[in-house]
Amino acid sequence: MRFSKHYTLSEARALLPSIRQWLEQLASCQARLRALDQGVGLAAAAGCDSGGAAVNELARAMGEFKELLLQFHRRDIQIKDVARGLIDFPSVREGREVFLCWEKDEEDIEFWHDLESGYAGRERL
Repeated sequence: MRFSKHYTLSEARALLPSIRQWLEQLASCQARLRALDQGVGLAAAAGCDSGGAAVNELARAMGEFKELLLQFHRRDIQIKDVARGLIDFPSVREGREVFLCWEKDEEDIEFWHDLESGYAGRERL
């Protein structure tokens, strides 16, 4: 088996409130990173000192983003698309490894797909 952790449907469902929160935090952090990166880039392009507080804030935001990603990684949960909130939970179905597939706009986990087929191969549970 490829993954060390496999989720039952109920285990994956139980994590959805936390995952929704982490995805919101990731989106907020990602927007902050873009703004900070642009600000540092503009300052550097204008010949201004791009160090100091702006770079420190950028580094802090990068650290927060990494820590949020680790929430998923530690649990073997796959983030396929941060913006869409596309998440795959390793699971076992009929004796083979599959993903339970969920998007942040979906109320519940209702789909699964093979490890290789991806989103295009989603099937209803």
